[in-house]
Amino acid sequence: MMYNAAIVGAGPAGIFTALELVKLKPDWKIILIEKGNKIEKRACLLRNGYKTCPSCKTCGLLCGWGGAGAFSDGKLTLTPEVGGHLPEYMPYKDVEDLIKYCDDIYLEHGATNVVYGVNRSEFADIERAASLAELKLVHSPVRHLGTERSLDVLKHMQDYLMDKIEIVNNVAVDSLIVENNQIKGLNLSDGKTVMANYVVIAPGREGADWLTKEFEKNKISMVNNAVDVGVRVELPADVMEPITSRLYESKLIYYSPTFGDEVRTFCMNPNGEVVSENYNGIQTVNGHSYANKKTPNTNFALLVSKKFTEPFKEPIKYGQHVASLANMLSGGVLVQRFGDLLDGKRSTPQRIRESIIKPTLECATPGDLSLVLPYRQLLSIIEMLYALDKIAPGVASRYTLLYGVEVKFYSARVKLTNELETEGIKNLFTIGDGAGVTRGLMQASASGVFCARVMANR
Repeated sequence: MMYNAAIVGAGPAGIFTALELVKLKPDWKIILIEKGNKIEKRACLLRNGYKTCPSCKTCGLLCGWGGAGAFSDGKLTLTPEVGGHLPEYMPYKDVEDLIKYCDDIYLEHGATNVVYGVNRSEFADIERAASLAELKLVHSPVRHLGTERSLDVLKHMQDYLMDKIEIVNNVAVDSLIVENNQIKGLNLSDGKTVMANYVVIAPGREGADWLTKEFEKNKISMVNNAVDVGVRVELPADVMEPITSRLYESKLIYYSPTFGDEVRTFCMNPNGEVVSENYNGIQTVNGHSYANKKTPNTNFALLVSKKFTEPFKEPIKYGQHVASLANMLSGGVLVQRFGDLLDGKRSTPQRIRESIIKPTLECATPGDLSLVLPYRQLLSIIEMLYALDKIAPGVASRYTLLYGVEVKFYSARVKLTNELETEGIKNLFTIGDGAGVTRGLMQASASGVFCARVMANR
């Protein structure tokens, strides 16, 4: 069947491509293909009573309408400073305008009006303390939805599009159809073929591995992205409360004194919980927080970014390898007290029980992260924890819990034109987190709007 546009992936990049296209081209025939379920049918067995992650073939947390962000706590970062690389493809002001435009769409579909971190004078003392600790606090206003409200917003978007485009669920894209350096369509896992004038590839981080292999097969040029590997930190909510009560999520960057590598906080969840995710059979760790459900703990990721040089070309395999070591030792996710790590001994179930912090991810296995993380990343994380302790005393407590491994899977970044069109393949657009173009909900959404406008103007 012939379509004007085919969209691969129903994460924010794919959804916002569709939302903008139906506005600009209501007469177009559009298909959106998603390997996971509709949002109302998505579920995680681990969160529904299973003691350990059953490693589902298609992870309900990562796949389906809304993408990996559907079950996240819905933090919309309202600045181009963080969350992706769009300012490298277009003027900074254009990215600001796109973010404002997308934010208005989220509001139209039910997002909350509450925004944290707008008035810089309200957290000037935090910024000063961060500077004294050699930390950079990135000014990033955040609209927080909470996991429950995020699901409602995404369901509203799904329902809005249902009668305007064709949505195919539980079907993956096997391969691209390319002829004479121009995209022609897609081969699907159910044996069907979709032909289209334009194709948008937006598979999210879960589909980054497929994207890399498919683009290599079609000789589409790619460049290395940084590899983000680290841990998820869990501690009493009171420790971070002076910061989270004003900023909700603080974006802090540190350059480790020993190696000079960038370490950053990511996805901070006040009064949230730590969760396990399954990337193609490899269990990793993440965190959520909710609008209406509170725990006594706060969690956030510490990620060490490292950009490798030639001949390294496989950032995803590197991240998978590190995560698989934790799986090998623990049967899933590994947890260790910071004090045990410093003392050179593994955490045990008894030591965890004797802690003042009760783990929110109860299936995590006590163990030793030094057997998993490379020395360079591990030392950088330790140095970052000590730096954070200067602005939030208690972060470097011996009871602080470290879960491993947290990895952000980005493909090697596709070489794109300033219109986000894949170099060498006409009418093929590649956007979102899986393509290494963005790193969060808002810039992923913005990349979809921009891409739709380019197609509509041709």
